[in-house]
Amino acid sequence: MIRTLLKLQIGERIRSDGPQHHSSKSGTPTMGGLLILATFIGSTLLWADLSNHYIWLVLLSAIGFGAIGLWDDFLKLRKGDGITAKEKIVLQIILSLAIGVYLLYFDPTRAEYATRLSIPFFKSYQPDLGFGYLTFIVFIIVGTSNAVNLTDGLDGLAILPTVLVSGALGIIAYLTGNYQFANYLHIPFISGAGELLIITGALCGAGLGFLWFNTYPAMVFMGDIGALALGAALGVIAVIVRQEIVLAIMGGVFVVETLSVILQVASFKLTGKRIFRMAPLHHHYELKGWPEPRVIVRFWIITVVLVLVGLATLKLR
Repeated sequence: MIRTLLKLQIGERIRSDGPQHHSSKSGTPTMGGLLILATFIGSTLLWADLSNHYIWLVLLSAIGFGAIGLWDDFLKLRKGDGITAKEKIVLQIILSLAIGVYLLYFDPTRAEYATRLSIPFFKSYQPDLGFGYLTFIVFIIVGTSNAVNLTDGLDGLAILPTVLVSGALGIIAYLTGNYQFANYLHIPFISGAGELLIITGALCGAGLGFLWFNTYPAMVFMGDIGALALGAALGVIAVIVRQEIVLAIMGGVFVVETLSVILQVASFKLTGKRIFRMAPLHHHYELKGWPEPRVIVRFWIITVVLVLVGLATLKLR
């Protein structure tokens, strides 16, 4: 695939206002997310129980958000600019609304607890958000998708945290789908959720395979097609197993990267001053003089710690 992308001259265009040393990355094959999605979807279709509706929900969400990313990447290559941020968000919200409506109103197995929010460490307290839970679902899916996309700015920076968080969500899904484990840990029992371990395993394998070629110095980038799809898949899985807050803990790197952009834009518009040298946050550390591999590996280490904290919430209460 890398050879094909090179032959078709599907290469990355580097921002002129970014770190200067990134200019050497110009022309590196992009849209490698096609490889991730093909492997991820293919493995799932081979090994998962295809009568499980949660499997199809995650697959279709990844394909839908991947299609938005593909369209954006294609327009960037053709015209230099992708689809507008407004168009992208609207399409993502429509897809997320469809997922949320299905889970809340068309999944009979979730009727008793569909709108209740699970809060780690306070498992006996599950507030009922009512119709507001649909808005919460949209926020989680759209937010996670774009957070992974914002983090995907250095070689391998986004894909390994995605793999780690996905693996942890797979463990949580398996425990959630087993009545005895769920009852012992005081987490919601969700019939059929255990099968999501197959899809998270496929995602981990596809991600690690991609990391082999995406690690510094990268031979290929995933592009929006990969980042948006993977982020959406993580968000949907977290919503299915009702561990949205735990997802935010484990994906803390994604959260902080997104917050850095929001704070930077807000600060500049309100005061005319910037908080960081550049946003997202990983560029701030680059401009402080950190070598790119140091930024990447330290963000990886932070993710490992946060994933362990997230898994610990299963037992602590």
